[in-house]
Amino acid sequence: MSRVKSGKVTHARHKKVIKAASGYYAARSTNFRTATQAVDKANQYATRDRKARKRQFRALWIQRINAAVRLFDAEMTYSRLINGLAKAGIEVDRKVLADLAVHEPEAFNAIAGQAKAALV
Repeated sequence: MSRVKSGKVTHARHKKVIKAASGYYAARSTNFRTATQAVDKANQYATRDRKARKRQFRALWIQRINAAVRLFDAEMTYSRLINGLAKAGIEVDRKVLADLAVHEPEAFNAIAGQAKAALV
């Protein structure tokens, strides 16, 4: 049986990991064994945080909507606004509502007024 050398494949694999670890501190960017651990951990964080990002943005939108609706009417809250929107048949998602609250307060106040009217 002939001898099998894997130098080309191993070098390519090492090069791929070292390239992914470029910018890391000290041996984490140059030493293959340490770089492998660092890249694996970074990929774990990236996978976890893709889900967490969605939760964080939804929480941010809700905070912005709540702040804006309380400026519109001190007695109105986020949950009452969402309830009023549902009763009024207005289907606007939280991302759009938060964007309206920040950039176009007049339009947001008009929507909040309709939601308040639907609650009565």
